[in-house]
Amino acid sequence: MLLERIYDEDLAQASYFIGCQSKGEAIVIDARRDNSEYFELAERHGMRITAVAETHIHADYLSGTRELAAAADAEAYVSGEGGEDWQYGFDATRLNHGDKITLGNITIEARHTPGHTPEHLVFLVTDGAFSNDPGYMISGDFVFAGDLGRPDLLDEAAGGVDTRFEGAKQLFRSLKEQFLTLPDHVLVYPGHGSGSACGKALGALPATTVGYERTNAWWGKHLRNDDEQGFIDELLDGQPDAHAYFGRMKRENKEGPAVLGPLSPLQAFTSDQVRSALEEDRAIFVDTRTNDEVKKGTVLAALNIPAGGKFASYGAWAYDPEKEQQPLILLAEDQDQAEDMRNHLMRVGIDAVKGYTISLADLPQTQPATITPAELEDFEPALLLDVRNKSEHSAGHVPGSKQLSAGRVLWHQDQLPASGPIVTYCQSGVRNSVAASALRRAGHDVRELVGSYAGWSDWNTSH
Repeated sequence: MLLERIYDEDLAQASYFIGCQSKGEAIVIDARRDNSEYFELAERHGMRITAVAETHIHADYLSGTRELAAAADAEAYVSGEGGEDWQYGFDATRLNHGDKITLGNITIEARHTPGHTPEHLVFLVTDGAFSNDPGYMISGDFVFAGDLGRPDLLDEAAGGVDTRFEGAKQLFRSLKEQFLTLPDHVLVYPGHGSGSACGKALGALPATTVGYERTNAWWGKHLRNDDEQGFIDELLDGQPDAHAYFGRMKRENKEGPAVLGPLSPLQAFTSDQVRSALEEDRAIFVDTRTNDEVKKGTVLAALNIPAGGKFASYGAWAYDPEKEQQPLILLAEDQDQAEDMRNHLMRVGIDAVKGYTISLADLPQTQPATITPAELEDFEPALLLDVRNKSEHSAGHVPGSKQLSAGRVLWHQDQLPASGPIVTYCQSGVRNSVAASALRRAGHDVRELVGSYAGWSDWNTSH
């Protein structure tokens, strides 16, 4: 048996490629939409992808199940559990508790584990050439290394009302009935790692075991003492802010993400073509440089989505494809970088990348407004806005500031003043630059605090 983890550092998301060498068949679980890596794995190992499955209706990224199944001419499998409200809206084979997928000597059994979501499945994997018993679990957002999938996202992202309490109770039962009944040696491969907002204390380990989590995870003591209420209280306390785009992911993943098919090479735009598109409001420019570089000057009305580790996440904070009509033109070093950035944006359902340009030359530019900590002392903004997470704000903030995280601010403009200057900050300035660029594009008068909270803290200490 072959089991490969394909990990996206941007979204802290894992998909799994499981293959039977004897039969040359493979399944991919929780695939992302840009799928070349799965086909490369299959070719390297002489396999064909015959099945694609997912653990649940995801909130943090747009599922690639339909995309990969179409590209590979493979069978798609999704959960049939969770009741009428949690049925998928597209054609795929439904899996219920106990259903199995067979690939040569490998058996993959679906187990219903509600809690994070009502329809959630895990997959127990048995390598029949080695054992008659399952040795591996693809756990999705059920059990992580050191943590559990949060049950409050249906409230935070899908419009639910107090569903977190029933979800927490379901998670307690799922642990008792579907996790702790397994042998200690079973290897657990989670759907996310450290940095994901799908839990509050995810570990960075790529895998764990049933026995290790049973003994060491924070929730173990509650299960050993049959303390359901204590479990619920600790589980729900201190969960991180859910990004606003999670709601869109839930809806699209349930209904069925658009199948894009083979992608055409991105168009390279000249400065004249970019300027014309911007002047005629036919495109949005994306400045992919660092926030420090952007502060020295950027294209008028550009979004700042810095290239690198969190490109998809930041893109989903700054651009809402349900409201924006104009496609994106990316600043990129070359076509390869531009198409890699396009792939990352596809993972969060931003499909409107029109092309790229390699230069800002001859484009209308502006310098984003800033304010120093010293200037802030005598300034009265309409709002002093902390775009960090709630926990960061609680740990220390600029006096008088209101907290609204960068991943939510564009969707909650009703909480912002209709006029007057808004001063924004994060911890170091990166998240702040993303949020500020989106708010400026939406028409707000935004001034970024130089150095953000770290800079203000240093200045405040020395004064």
